[in-house]
Order: sequence, then C-alpha cells, then structure tokens
Amino acid sequence: MAPWDATADARPGVGAEKAFSFLSKSISEVQKSAESDIKLIKSRVKSFKNLSETLDKEWESLKFPAVDNLKNSGKILRMMTDTSKQTPAGSTTSTADFGFLKSLRPTLSEFQRSFSDPDFQTHNRDDSKGMDLWLRKPSFSKDAESGLDLFSRKAREGLRNEWSSSRKVGDRRMVVRDWQKGTRRKKSSRRSKPSSVDEWVDDWEPLRRVKESVKESLQELESTAATSKTPSEFFENVKKTEFYENVKKNLKLSSTADASKEQYGLNVAPLDVPELLENLVRQSEPLLDHLGVKKDVSEKVCDLIRSCRREDQQLFQPTKMKKEARSGKESSKSQDNLDLRIASVCQSTGYRYKGGLWSDHEDAKESNEQDARRNIAIVTTASLPWMTGTAVNPLFRAAFLAKTGKQNVTLLVPWLCKQDQEQVYPNKMTFDTPEEQESYVRDWVEARVGFKSDFKIAFYPGKFSSYKRSILASGDISEFIPKEEADVAVLEEPEHLTWYYHGKRWTDKFQHVVGIVHTNYLEYVKREKNGAVQAFLLEHINNWMVRAYCNKVLRLSAATQELPRASVVNVHGVGPRFLETGKRLASESEDGKPTFSKGAYYLGKMIWGKGYRELVDLFVENKDQLSNVELDVFGSGEDSHEVHAEAQQNGLRMKFHQGRDHGDNSLHGYKVFINPSLSDVVCTTTAEALAMGKIVVCADHPSNDFFRSFPNCYIYRTPEEFVEKVQQAMASEPEPLSPELQYLLSWEAATDRFIDSAGLDKLPPRGSKTSVKKPTVVGEEVEKKTMTLSTSTPDLTDVVDKGLYLTHYLLSGIEPWRSLVGAQPDTMHVDAQHCKDLGLPPPNVQRPVYGW
Repeated sequence: MAPWDATADARPGVGAEKAFSFLSKSISEVQKSAESDIKLIKSRVKSFKNLSETLDKEWESLKFPAVDNLKNSGKILRMMTDTSKQTPAGSTTSTADFGFLKSLRPTLSEFQRSFSDPDFQTHNRDDSKGMDLWLRKPSFSKDAESGLDLFSRKAREGLRNEWSSSRKVGDRRMVVRDWQKGTRRKKSSRRSKPSSVDEWVDDWEPLRRVKESVKESLQELESTAATSKTPSEFFENVKKTEFYENVKKNLKLSSTADASKEQYGLNVAPLDVPELLENLVRQSEPLLDHLGVKKDVSEKVCDLIRSCRREDQQLFQPTKMKKEARSGKESSKSQDNLDLRIASVCQSTGYRYKGGLWSDHEDAKESNEQDARRNIAIVTTASLPWMTGTAVNPLFRAAFLAKTGKQNVTLLVPWLCKQDQEQVYPNKMTFDTPEEQESYVRDWVEARVGFKSDFKIAFYPGKFSSYKRSILASGDISEFIPKEEADVAVLEEPEHLTWYYHGKRWTDKFQHVVGIVHTNYLEYVKREKNGAVQAFLLEHINNWMVRAYCNKVLRLSAATQELPRASVVNVHGVGPRFLETGKRLASESEDGKPTFSKGAYYLGKMIWGKGYRELVDLFVENKDQLSNVELDVFGSGEDSHEVHAEAQQNGLRMKFHQGRDHGDNSLHGYKVFINPSLSDVVCTTTAEALAMGKIVVCADHPSNDFFRSFPNCYIYRTPEEFVEKVQQAMASEPEPLSPELQYLLSWEAATDRFIDSAGLDKLPPRGSKTSVKKPTVVGEEVEKKTMTLSTSTPDLTDVVDKGLYLTHYLLSGIEPWRSLVGAQPDTMHVDAQHCKDLGLPPPNVQRPVYGW
C-alpha cells in the first residue's frame, strides 16, 4: 500500500475545478438572461405608459371632425399591435403618429366608459352565442384594414345620453362630464381607482348587495342563536326568521319550475316498435301463463327484443342473452322502467285512459265519516258444527280481526237445508233457523277464545255434494254483502267458491279481494280414476278462477298448486285454549307430576284422503317393528267402515273412537301425535298438538315446513325412518315451548301475518277506487313507479282477467254445461226452500217471467 501524502490530498483536484467552473458559468448566464428579460419588460411597460399619457393628452384636446375621416380610425389597432412588438430602443412614439386620433369618432374615452359600465356584460352580450356585441357587425361602417366597427352619429348620440359618468384610466379621480357644455366637474362621491381585479370585482354593485344580504342573514342567525337556550328552541326560532322564509320561498319556486319543466317542457320521444313489442309481451304474460307458457320464456323474448333495438332509439342498455336466468329484481326494475317510459309518453301527449268495454264506471263512494274502519267480509265454504278446517279457521280469523277494533268484520257461511244438515253435521245435528245456528257458532268460539265475539254472521244458500264431499254455493252469494259494506272480501278457498259461481265479479263489487287456499285439490283428484287428466284440467280451471276473481292469493304452504298473484304464508293459528293447556302441562311436569300417561294417537275426519291411507300403509309395512305401539284413532266420516275393516284384516293394533274436539280433556294425556298425511296444506291438528306440548311425528312434506323449527316435531322421509322416529318419540319426553314459539302458533301472530301479506294497510282509504287516483308527476323517483298505467293506458292484464270472467259467466249460465262439469242441480239460482229458510223473496219474484 502506498504511503499517505498530506500535500497531495490538500490540493484541489481537476474534477472539482471543472465543477466549480461550470457552476459559475451557469449562474452568470442565468443572471444575464434574467437582466435582459427585466429590461425588456421595463421597456414595454414604459412604452405602454408613454402611449397612455399621449392618448390622454390627445383625448383632452380632441374635437369632433367630419364624418369623412372615420375610416382613418382603423390605424389605432395596427398602431397598438406594432407598439406591443417594439424593442426598448424604439419604445418612444412621436405625437405625429397619433394625428389620426383627431378624426376618431367616438373617442376612446367612450370605449372606456362602455367597458367600465357595470351593466356592460348585461346590455352588450349576445346570450345565444356568448359574443360581445362590440365585436359583432353593427349597422354602421367598418374599416376594411382593421376590421374595427365604427359608430355613426346616431349611435354616438345614444352613448352620450345613456352614459353620463366614466372612470378615467390612470391615477386620476372619477369625473362627470357634461357632454352638452363640454365642462367637467368633480364627482360628489369620489372613489379611488381599484388597484387590482379582485378589488374591482368586490366593488361591483350586484356582488356588493349579495354580500350585504348574506352579512345581514348571518347577523340574524347569530342573534337567534344568542337568544335560544336549547338546540330545539334555536331551530324553532330559525323558522320564524326572514332568512328561513326567503330560502323556503326560493326552494319552492325552484321545485315548481323544475316540476313545470318536467311536466310541460320535455319533448318526450315517441315509443318505438321494440318498446311496444316488449310491452305487449309483458302484458300478455297472464294469457301466456294460462296457456302453459312459463314466465321465463317471456323474459327471454323481452331480452331478445331489447338486444335487437336500434342503438340510437333504445331507452335501456341492450342486455346480451346469457345462459343464466335473469334475477327477479332486474326483471322487475326493467318492467318498472318500461312502465315509467310509457306513462311519460302518455302524459306528454295528454292522453288518459277512461276505461274499456268491461270497466267499472261507477263513481267512487264517499267514505263514511262516522265509521272509517275497514269492512272485511270473510266468505267460507263450511260452518260449525262441521269440524273442518274451512269452518274453524275462518271463524277464528273473524274473531281476532274484530278484536283489533280496526275492522268491521262479517263472516258469511253456508246455510244447509235440514236434509243436508243431517248428512254433514255430526250426530245428525240440525238447526231450524239461521239464528239458532248463529247462536251455536258464537257460543262455541267465545268459549275457546275467551272474549266476546264482535262480528256479524250472515248466511248464503248452499248445497252438499256427496260426490265432492263438500258444500257448493247456490246463486250469486256476493249479493248477501250489502253494497255499502263491500270493501274487502276474503275468499276462503277461492277456487272452490267460484267453480260454479254465477254472479257479479267479486273484484268489481269489492275494492280488494284476497283468496286463501286451504286445500290441495290436485292431490285429491290424482287418487281418483283418470286422476292425471283430471288434475291437469283442474289446475288450469283453478288458475282461471283465481285470475278472474282475486287481486291477491295467499297459499298456506307450498303444498298447494302455484297460482297467479300468490305468495306462500301461513295465516292460521291455534286457539288460546291449546296454548293454555300446553303451559299448564309444562308447569305440572316441572313440579314432578305425571303429565302424559298415554301413548300415541291420531285425529281427523275419517276419509282416505285425510291421511288414513298413508297411516294404514305405514303400519302394515312396518307391522313387526311397530308391534309394541298401540295407536288410538279418533274420527268419523264416509270411509269409517272401510278403514275399520282394513285395519282388522291386517291385524293392526289400532283402536277406533268417535270423532271429538282436539281440545277435549280426554286427549290431554297422550304424548305422541302421529300425522302421516300428504294431502294436507297446513294441518291444524299438528299445530294444536305442538301447542299442547306433545311430540308430533310427521312426514317430510311442504305442508310441514312451518313446524320444522319446533323441537318437538320429528320429521321422517322413509318408512324405515318413520319407525325410528315413532320409537324415539315413545321413549322421549317433550321439551317445553319457548314464549317465541308459543306466540308463533297464536292467532294474534297469524292475524298480523294476514294483514301484512294481504296488503290491507297499503290499501287506499275506504270507499275510494284505485282507478280514479290522479297520477303524480313523472320523474320524481325512478325505482318506484310514480304514475300508474291504469290512469294512462289500458292494462292488458286486466283486459284478460275480465275476459276470463266474462267467459266463465257465460258458461256458468248454461244449465246443461253446469251439469256436465259436475255442478249440483238447481244451484245457478236460489231455490224455494232456501228462500223460505233465509227469508228471501220467492224465486218467481226474484226472477219474474214475463209472457202472454
């Protein structure tokens, strides 16, 4: 390694010397360049200053020469352009070069006045093109070289009269010139020249007024805040101030102008062919669905139409055909947008739909001011003492709806002649008058709900069909609800009530019609001869009836067939007595007392379709595994002898008893309720058994979906699993029901579910019609339809529904056709016996025959 040399390290290196030299040279060059730029700027400033002083002197000494020299004024533009390009050496300008200014007319001070006028932008601006009128070609002469428009004498005289004051350029005071006398006097209120553009803007009169107004408003708000003790008091005091009123007024005017523009100022493009086709397909969905074309097919057709729409006329973005199906939310949004589009076009043209061939043109009835509560008419197909679901559940529904005090409830039930009463009611019980049966019904329901029933009971004529094992109505049963009480109708089993119905359309008489599907008729029909064909026809007939007579349909479970305008919700509950029994048994069990001393049982009307077929088959198939299980069966019906005979023939351990109420004390000791039925929609006896704290063994079926969350519900899927669940239930103890599950089974919860799902709270006021509602302004909200198409265009869905009703009305009025499809004889009109029992006029008075 070489030794360290201190002297060599102290000498500056060659690279350092070059670096310092380079930096010094760069700094000097930058300094020289900056100095030259500063000199150039100073020279130009001095040139403009000299030019300004020269112009001022010339303006003071100018006189008005002849008009012939006006063209020389164009030299000013060239002179100013040349002056801006002068070098510092040539910055001085001779006064001789400005001799042409003597011929300038008007003087440049007039230009100064015009540009210094605060209203210059308002008076001298072309709003349509945004151009200064000074630069547009006026009606006077124009210099060919400069292109500067010159003023005539008449224009100059107008300027003299309009502008009486000016601001002088430079550091001079504001002066007022008397053009006629040529004298000058000082302005009374002298103001200094603004030193910058910001000061000139602040000095502008309109802006100054705005600032003063805002300052006053802020002072008013500060004083209000000082006098207020709480925030709420402050906001109340703000509403009383002038500032709040002005803001409110301005906002109101703005919204009114926007609404007016929305309503009258928009040029709405007409509907194109793809939009019309899409609307036609959507409106035809009910008819296509009735013919078997699913909604998915119509959705794909609508997507195809939108994709083929011309790009320059389409309203919505074209949607490419995808393999996956469109979501329901996107489909509903697209339909809402199309409806809004059609409504806006109709509103812009002033067209209003006033009804069609089958429209109800009756004026809306005025609501009763004394009692504005809803009138709900519940129409059912059975009545006590027939212990069936369509007799018990509508009765409880009427009682608990009336209990809320928000509705006037009428329960319309069938009245049977004595011959039919003996055949239908247990133990051949009969009633001589409707009043006698009404008393029985009220006593029964009040004993089970624990409060007085505050609803009206009415009767309509009915006849029992032994073939269908059900009651069918006679005549137009809607006439048994007075017109002034026709508000909301609840049809229990709507398809059943309208199969052979011949009368006025329910949706025409009532404002809202809700159908509740109780029975899975397709399952019953499939078990008969040629069941597949009958089920196919019955499915379309039920769709027909529901579409023609209902606004909304509630399916108690997914076990029923799919129907138009339907949603699945269980709107049934159990009586308070069953819940009280369950609470009592649970408390006894906690105290160590024996609660369930008996085994398994089944209860129901004894017909094969009510679960007895499944019950017998399961016990026959698993006879050896269930040899230790003895089943008590409670029920009576048309198939009682056949069920007894088959059970004895197969040696089943079943004991048969007469039918009884499920709440009877003799049934409280049973621990397990077995219900293998596959034809139920929602089994009432299953809900009652769970409410009493029993274990329920039932099939994996849509009718039992509501009970899956209950711990005492054992669900089986196969016959082998059925045996396992029965043995498990017999060896287990029931779990007490929680308060939440008890409420879920109650009729209070069922009534709330019914009101929500039926949409009773969303209906317009009583007595009004939805068809007479005035449309709102289009464009307020896109997600919601702000204009109902019923007020602007005819609704094809309603046309189809009314056409279906008319077809059914015509066919149901032909007696041979009624007999062919299974109607009871003489049920198109009320017969003489029913007229006598119900106190109606005789048939010849109701339907007089005129002849010779």
